[in-house]
Amino acid sequence: MAVSKKKSLVGLDIGSHCIKLVEIEHTKHGRVLRNFGVAATPPNAIVEGSVKDVEAVSAAIKSLFRNLKVRNSNVAVSLSGYSVIAKKIALDRMEESQIEKAIQEEAEKYIPYDISEVNLDFAMVNSKSEAEEVTEGEGESAGPERMEMMLVAAKREIIDEYVELVRAADLNPGVLDVDIFALQNAVEISWEGSEECFAIVNLGAKELEINAISGGVSTFSRDSSYGGAQITEAIMSEFGIDFQEAEKLKLGGIELDKKKREGLEKIVTRTVLAWVGEIKRALDFVASTHADDAIEKIIVSGGSSRIPGFQKYLEMETRISVEALDPFKSLVIDSKRVDPDYLNYMAPQAGVAVGLALRYIDDK
Repeated sequence: MAVSKKKSLVGLDIGSHCIKLVEIEHTKHGRVLRNFGVAATPPNAIVEGSVKDVEAVSAAIKSLFRNLKVRNSNVAVSLSGYSVIAKKIALDRMEESQIEKAIQEEAEKYIPYDISEVNLDFAMVNSKSEAEEVTEGEGESAGPERMEMMLVAAKREIIDEYVELVRAADLNPGVLDVDIFALQNAVEISWEGSEECFAIVNLGAKELEINAISGGVSTFSRDSSYGGAQITEAIMSEFGIDFQEAEKLKLGGIELDKKKREGLEKIVTRTVLAWVGEIKRALDFVASTHADDAIEKIIVSGGSSRIPGFQKYLEMETRISVEALDPFKSLVIDSKRVDPDYLNYMAPQAGVAVGLALRYIDDK
């Protein structure tokens, strides 16, 4: 679908480790990647999805827009972490005028904050009958029709932080999304099996997001405080080095003797197995509560999903096929504007930003 330039949005994924920018032009000939770039997030400026240093992060965003020569100031950003809750709920079918009040009452069962502290949004995903029709001539349906709704709640103070951050960077917040939904959008345009039952595992620097999807609808999601920063911190402690040196060592940028190499391998393996254990527990829960929606594939994304051994161990432990997300796969790439080799390397980290760039002003 073509989208006018006036309504298009720049996807801006503001992570704790780095900021990713994607600009897509929606044309009648396809989705064209116009810009992609990454900037480092200032240390400790984003913690568990909360903006701790607006000035430092906004300066990094301004620099990224300037370096990439991006003129569109309308952006889509997303939230993640414990301040955001996404859950599928079921309600008895009712008049549209009654839904909002019912959602408010139902939300209080799932939100660990005062309801006055959050912004709520919802969308109908399905409707079904509680029971089959009885035999002809024996009366009406045995049960009321039900509505399945996707409920999303976000702490108002976190929303305000991101709006303030975007405006401090001289940009306009066009859409405020949720990481797991942005990633789902990216998967749906790049993976042919997106109508199957599958799980998206997004592993960043400080956050592990798991989203199980069936028939295009999220059936389960969970955030955990796992990520690549765990390995960095363990390396700093083990070898007595600073953050920058530990990052280089983790990424293979420092030559090591046999003893240090073995020490590094132990740290990585121990941490990766902890990640895999957390994911397996989540997927086992999905299997026990959604027996008819068996996960057929795990799509992994995020910079830490490239850590050696992670995908192999995940496939071994879950016995489910694992595939790395390539959100650029279905986009038209102009090799004169963007280096294809760089895109291939950065693809695992770009899913959220691509999903955000697919949104547009007035999009629902």
